[in-house]
Amino acid sequence: MAKRYNVLLEDFIREFSLETIHMPEGGEKNRIYSPDVNRPGLQLVGFFDYFDNERLQVLGNVETSFLSGLSSDQITQSADLLFSKKVPAVIIARELDVMPELLEAAVKYGVPLLRTKDSTSFFISAAVAFLNLHLAPRITRHGVLVEVFGEGVLLLGESGVGKSETAVELIKRGHRLIADDAVEIKRVSAKSLVGTAPENIRHFIELRGIGVVDVRRLFGMGAIKLSEKIDLVIQLEIWNEKKAYDRLGMDNEMIDILGIEVPVLTIPVRPGRNLALVIEVAAMNNRQKKMGYNAAKELNDRLIKSMMEQKREEEEN
Repeated sequence: MAKRYNVLLEDFIREFSLETIHMPEGGEKNRIYSPDVNRPGLQLVGFFDYFDNERLQVLGNVETSFLSGLSSDQITQSADLLFSKKVPAVIIARELDVMPELLEAAVKYGVPLLRTKDSTSFFISAAVAFLNLHLAPRITRHGVLVEVFGEGVLLLGESGVGKSETAVELIKRGHRLIADDAVEIKRVSAKSLVGTAPENIRHFIELRGIGVVDVRRLFGMGAIKLSEKIDLVIQLEIWNEKKAYDRLGMDNEMIDILGIEVPVLTIPVRPGRNLALVIEVAAMNNRQKKMGYNAAKELNDRLIKSMMEQKREEEEN
């Protein structure tokens, strides 16, 4: 069974600077397991089919306008229906006035009642993005993650192949380190992977023969970054004379990480090869491919065109 991640309500409150209207004892330790946020319009009239009580509930203009048209007893009944489901929290948007019946229900059922200044749609959008990032499925891979010309490049390979040394050379050339040795990869959407470093080893890098160095203190704040999308995977391996390496780049090989296909290159390592330069070129070339230009395809098209023209000239002669 896949591990379920969660976010503490107190961390969520701190992130969005929420005002606390009511907080039951221990309520700040409520855990949020769902990245989805619900506007309980139908629930206020008693429809709870397919209702997920793990979701945060947000009341905006529509919901409060509906409630304001009801009698006090009807508001109490609607509030009881919602708060009795023991949701993680109910949040009132737009800094709207809190109806006494909502506060009474929050106290009665021990549900945190919060308020935000943001509009409903803006708050929900930001909350979903935050929760998707922190609740995303994740794995940890042994490797190095660097940002090169805005591209997140994940370096993989056996221990001792030169990943960390290459990362230091890239840092010296103005690029940034995200993680060394252990890269925590999160699937934040159907198309995006984001990598970061475990907090206890963040900004540190290990160099054999020297030991552990603090990149942030050695090279400055501009040499590090907390997280980055993974756009390209580069597999470093010791040069194998018997292996045929791709020389044209016509075939786009992919690697599956958490169900998302990411371009992957295999780069052989041997003495005298400037890996940092090769990785810079690979990052720029990957960006060009994403923008629709493939140098290998361009060369192939030119060669085919030249061959066809030569063949036509031979036929005419």
